[in-house]
Amino acid sequence: MARLDKAMQVVTEFLKKVLNVEDAKIIRITNSGDGWEAEAEVYEESSFIKSLGLPTRVNDRNIYKVRVDANLEVESYEREEQMKQAS
Repeated sequence: MARLDKAMQVVTEFLKKVLNVEDAKIIRITNSGDGWEAEAEVYEESSFIKSLGLPTRVNDRNIYKVRVDANLEVESYEREEQMKQAS
């Protein structure tokens, strides 16, 4: 089984690449027996404000759930929750 720190690194790098964000912070990770289940906090530009064509400094705080198998391959990810936050 892969180590915790490697699983965290895989999740962080995956989210940064897929979401095109500067950083992703792991807020929870657990060994599920056959891999890892992680939750990560990501700050992204507000898609709602952006869709209105308005300049914004508002970021959405999104929580993503990522599932990684025992070989450190990402199996799935999904957004869990979203909160708006001014920066």
